[in-house]
Amino acid sequence: MTPFTKKKDLKNNWYLVNADNVIVGRLAAFISKLLRGKNKPQFNPNIDNGDFVIVTNIEKIKFTGKKFTNKKYYRHTGYPGGIKETKPINLQEKNKSQDILKFAVKRMLPGGPLAKKQLGKLKMYYGDKHPHSTQNPVEIKFSELNKKNTIKAYE
Repeated sequence: MTPFTKKKDLKNNWYLVNADNVIVGRLAAFISKLLRGKNKPQFNPNIDNGDFVIVTNIEKIKFTGKKFTNKKYYRHTGYPGGIKETKPINLQEKNKSQDILKFAVKRMLPGGPLAKKQLGKLKMYYGDKHPHSTQNPVEIKFSELNKKNTIKAYE
């Protein structure tokens, strides 16, 4: 018989990740795994068992190659001919670096209401300060998990 996780048995942890010189795609894949709860043994795809993730230094996030200037994000207004595009360099010029990571994480989560709820557990901040110190987040040194996680590995 398959054991099902009850809502009262769920415990959400808090994690802190520093995004200084970290590659966007690798960080987004790691964060989406934490948000879904795939790092826990009691993972269930239809239950929000994910953890809260705090990302600091969001303005120092990096891309490899020429993706920073050539990558395009598309959206559609719903009207004929209403396709709009933007690039990461344009978002960073407008001080919207958090949107770069948010787009990457959002597209790694499955669609639907559960994904929106899980994406709400992602907190992003400029600089080192964040208002979630009372939750005692566990700091994850993402750049030390793998040497390819930082931009220094590709230079």
